[in-house]
Amino acid sequence: MTESIVEAVGVVKLLGSGPSQVEALRGVSLALQGGQLALLIGPSGSGKTTLLTVLGCMLSPTRGMVKVHGRTTERLDPEELAKIRREHVGFIFQSYHLFPTLSARENVRMALDLRGERGAASRAKAKDALAQVGLGHKLGAFPRELSGGEQQRVAIARAIAGKPSLILADEPTGALDSKSGQVIMQVLAQIASDRSCAVFVVTHDPRIVSFADRIVHIEDGSIVKDELKRGENASREESRVTTARNLELKIRRTVA
Repeated sequence: MTESIVEAVGVVKLLGSGPSQVEALRGVSLALQGGQLALLIGPSGSGKTTLLTVLGCMLSPTRGMVKVHGRTTERLDPEELAKIRREHVGFIFQSYHLFPTLSARENVRMALDLRGERGAASRAKAKDALAQVGLGHKLGAFPRELSGGEQQRVAIARAIAGKPSLILADEPTGALDSKSGQVIMQVLAQIASDRSCAVFVVTHDPRIVSFADRIVHIEDGSIVKDELKRGENASREESRVTTARNLELKIRRTVA
């Protein structure tokens, strides 16, 4: 079995205090492996986003623990948690969070700047990340000049520019039409396959289920079902080759 990138062990998360306190996560245990695209599905208020932020070390568990590459995050101070996020985690959000006055490449470089990477090397990495998501020809474009799907691909490029081992995406296709959503999922599937990166996607979108290696169902703060869509002995090489061969063609067809 592939080594876990991140693991939650008996995680409980309480939000709020007093009579309004909510148990958002109730003893969740979950491990995510490299080379796997997993979906997290559940009704509103089930704890999806809370689990995503706990796995990404943005929130600390009330009880239980999170391990990143085998290292527990328990008792780490905010600066140490921020270092883990910078080195290992890339975040993708439904609303893109792009700076409107910055070009596509400059938006991607912002994430590298936070890692202390600047100059020619930073420009080259941003260019490579945008090329990986099919936007190598849009380096100088501003968000207002891009479609919603293209803006989301810039956000993905920003998330992968620092080569994290864990990508966490919160409803990345929720604001997109069907074709653009398909392109986004093709990109995320390629990232999971080609880079041996764990990709974990919160979604309400039934159109993207076919892209998943694994589907995790959560209700009322508890994991109620965990389905592996492809057997562990199934060859991923064929999937990797097919995805790499078809991704650019599909992107071109979609944006044409």
